[in-house]
Amino acid sequence: SAAAFGRPGRGGYWPGLTPLPPKRPEPRLDALVKKDKVVVFLKGTPEQPQCGFSNAVVQILRLHGVRDYAAYNVLDDPELRQGIKDYSNWPTIPQVYLNGEFVGGCDILLQMHQNGDLVEELKKLGIHSALLDEKKDQDSK
Repeated sequence: SAAAFGRPGRGGYWPGLTPLPPKRPEPRLDALVKKDKVVVFLKGTPEQPQCGFSNAVVQILRLHGVRDYAAYNVLDDPELRQGIKDYSNWPTIPQVYLNGEFVGGCDILLQMHQNGDLVEELKKLGIHSALLDEKKDQDSK
């Protein structure tokens, strides 16, 4: 009977369907996210972002004076676009990694920028945020 599928112990198994093996970290992606202190996966490039959210990430990094980061354009590589979503278990682009750790997308980076966490996280990586210099300039006026 159809009710038998709902019974505990059957595990939702449907005849003819093979369960997918759990995803293993993709070695290529693992290497990409760990290659640099700051790594971003964008739609487009930092010079020419192709979506507003990617542009926002680029602008936030620029505000902090972070110029030396690795940027990968997922629009050039459909496999990378899907692969990085699977890797991070995060459904959207852009994606930001600091020191090999997934931070989040545009919304999380913006929040970190607004609450000061981004300055602290960059400091941990040995990156001095340009916003600290601006604040000093304002304090001395």
